[in-house]
Amino acid sequence: MQIKCGKSVLSVIFCMVFAMSVAVYTAGCGSRTESEAPDTGNATESSLQEDKTFGEGEKAFQLTVVDKDGGETRFEIHTDQETVGEALSELGVIEGEESEYGLYVKTVNGITADFEQDGVYWAFYINDEYAQTGVDATVITEGESYSFKVE
Repeated sequence: MQIKCGKSVLSVIFCMVFAMSVAVYTAGCGSRTESEAPDTGNATESSLQEDKTFGEGEKAFQLTVVDKDGGETRFEIHTDQETVGEALSELGVIEGEESEYGLYVKTVNGITADFEQDGVYWAFYINDEYAQTGVDATVITEGESYSFKVE
């Protein structure tokens, strides 16, 4: 009788462990939601992330972010702000430090490029040409595209 009871207890414990392992496995296999941003830090030169739309507002512009490995992420930004820098700062796409020349952008899309530490920096482009103004002084112009590239 004691052996039957021991086997029954072991069977129940085994079933519980099996059920818990199946539950953990299926929870880990859930699909990604749109709010989760994929890690672009390890992107390869040929990789291109799908477009992401951020913000709300009357004005819209395209932003491309190219990391140090050549991986690209494209954004469609919607805003009511006047400058590209204000719009991107408000949405948390860029972060940096104020300097005598304007905003020194150190982080774009969660990727940090700090010249003092890494010898690379975020270069700002307008229509694929190196910008002659800082991001915080660049007025949003319909039809223009903007980009940041690690250089």
